[in-house]
Amino acid sequence: MRANATTTTTTTAATTAGAVVRSRTPSVDSTASEDRWEETTREGAVEGVWVDGDRGRGMEGAASERWMKKIAPGMRAYLTRRRKNLSASQHRSLVLVLTFAAYAMYHASRKPPSIVKSVLNPDADSKAKGAIGWAPFDGEDGTRVIGTCDFAFLASYSVGMFFSGHLGDRMDLRKFLTVGMLMSGLWVSMFGMGYYANVHSVWYYVGVQMVAGVMQSSGWPSVVSVMGNWFGKGKRGLIMGIWNAHTSVGNMLGSIIAASALRSANWGMSFIIPGVLTMLTGVLIWNFLVVAPEDVGLPPANSSPSNSVHEDVDEESVTRRRLLENAQPRGAEREKPVGFVTALKIPGVITFSLCLFFTKLVAYTFLYWLPFYIERTAIAGTYLSAAKAGELSVIFDLGGILGGILAGYISDKYNARSMTAAGFVYLSIPVLYMYREFGSYSMSVNLALMALSGMLVNGPYALITTAVSADLGTHESLKGNSRALATVTAIIDGTGSIGAAIGPMLTGFITSFSDDWNHVFYMLYVADLFAGLLLTRLIFKEARALFAGTI
Repeated sequence: MRANATTTTTTTAATTAGAVVRSRTPSVDSTASEDRWEETTREGAVEGVWVDGDRGRGMEGAASERWMKKIAPGMRAYLTRRRKNLSASQHRSLVLVLTFAAYAMYHASRKPPSIVKSVLNPDADSKAKGAIGWAPFDGEDGTRVIGTCDFAFLASYSVGMFFSGHLGDRMDLRKFLTVGMLMSGLWVSMFGMGYYANVHSVWYYVGVQMVAGVMQSSGWPSVVSVMGNWFGKGKRGLIMGIWNAHTSVGNMLGSIIAASALRSANWGMSFIIPGVLTMLTGVLIWNFLVVAPEDVGLPPANSSPSNSVHEDVDEESVTRRRLLENAQPRGAEREKPVGFVTALKIPGVITFSLCLFFTKLVAYTFLYWLPFYIERTAIAGTYLSAAKAGELSVIFDLGGILGGILAGYISDKYNARSMTAAGFVYLSIPVLYMYREFGSYSMSVNLALMALSGMLVNGPYALITTAVSADLGTHESLKGNSRALATVTAIIDGTGSIGAAIGPMLTGFITSFSDDWNHVFYMLYVADLFAGLLLTRLIFKEARALFAGTI
């Protein structure tokens, strides 16, 4: 095979047994026999190989070799053994599963602090029954110390988010996400190791949480960018609403693992097990994640219809061209990443960022304090154990799964992201009030209102962090530049994460001064109200467009 070969336009095609075979003949500066690039398309999957005129079929070309080197090692080994590429739908399914698992583990590793709060800081009745707590969390200001640890994690997470988005648009997202998962798992485990090392310094736990927060900030910009690369705008709200169930699935998994560890072992294992599982998932990401369709010779998800032909022959032709193009060094031709200021100027980015500040404040207050609230609130006159309260809190996340899917479906159907988000946050205010006032009547009432609360709280949070972020990251004002997704996602979720840090911290301070949880719920009502009001201008804009379309 000659490195200085240039391909002519001579093309032959033959059809045998449902396969389309094409060959391209390169002109070479030698007297050797003819070489050609030969590909076979079967069921939309392309298998390509260079045919050496002197040696015969079976020798891969330089373009194919350069392309394969860009793929994750596990995927490369699989494709080499399979000897043909996967179809676009197969790649999309794998990307969806891998990113779902990755962020589910991120959330699973965030859940243990909310489950072990009552063990670290038992109330008077629990202490009377033999519970001893764990210094420095077991004093009179224990909830304030716990709130400080939560704030340390979430504040560093929100700050790290802005830098992670900037880096994510400039790095290989597979490598970036892998390192983030490995380091996140390690530092989550370090918190649990405090139990085995008998550590009682508040600065140790605050420091560990700060580093863990920075490491976890690598996750969200990365997974949303990868999903945005693979899924177009057509059904983005519904697809990402379903996909965003990883948040609730991760919360449920973390709750179950932490509660089980409390029953069978100790609070330290509540952190170590999710940490190790996060690292193992990071290894899967390293080996199998394909960041973008172009990396495997497929057309981009947001390409125009003229570039996305469904016939096998045309798909094979597009795939071949992209394999050859992507194998070449891009250099100056590569799209330039979008800067922070440019991303802020995209219409809707600032508005949705501020809206997410308040919706995420509410969502993360429940994430970090709901099990503690359940354990401290009598249901039908009965108080639950910390482990039982942790298990019961998964009902909120089950409602959250339905909320994310429903919000995505409605926003797709009516093309109304702002109206959908605002409708959910306004409805959540009376539902949260009912949960606070009537949730203690019986277990069935508590579960029903908890699930409904989860649906309305997580619906807009899921919609803004997924479909809205992906829409704005591929906004028409960017003129086709796809290298803005991570930056836009980081701005929106980073701003939201500031609210996520403030909510749990304020809850810790409020409950340290009073056992009356009404004050916490007042904070949640006001936050939801502001979230809805911020979207007012966009709501009127969408309403006018919706009304004009029905005339």
